[in-house]
Amino acid sequence: MNKTYQLKVGGDAVFESENLLHTNINSAKTGIDSYHVLKDNTSYEAKLLSKDFNTKNYIVSVNGNTYTVNIQTDLDNLINKLGFALNSTKQVNSIKAPMPGLILDIVVAVGQEVQENDNLLILEAMKMENNLTSPRAGKIKAINVSKGATVDKGLVLIEFE
Repeated sequence: MNKTYQLKVGGDAVFESENLLHTNINSAKTGIDSYHVLKDNTSYEAKLLSKDFNTKNYIVSVNGNTYTVNIQTDLDNLINKLGFALNSTKQVNSIKAPMPGLILDIVVAVGQEVQENDNLLILEAMKMENNLTSPRAGKIKAINVSKGATVDKGLVLIEFE
């Protein structure tokens, strides 16, 4: 089973191949990270300026022009599509009630700067006190409940800027 590779230069997909090693591109190594490349009867001088194997990002110079190249496989594309890409984070902009309950205390105020894991409020549910903490650093934009209020599951309690 062949893998499909997708090369992106500057964020634009420019080349897809079933096998990068068997394309109509001929190359010869001319130095440590330098190559002479022949494609469609056109000659190119290429130099690999930097490489990051973890992110599959490469900076190359071709005939004096510098390009950032990213190589993705079908698996990489699937991982990105599912939202599990390396270093990808989803920005959390609100805190919702995880269960119905009673707001016992609110320990932050609108405009307050908070850090990840700072206590935001205390929700009593099923005779247990639950400290809801900040999922990220940020600034409190709005508090949509007050102390003593009963809340339903999924209600937006606090919003971040």
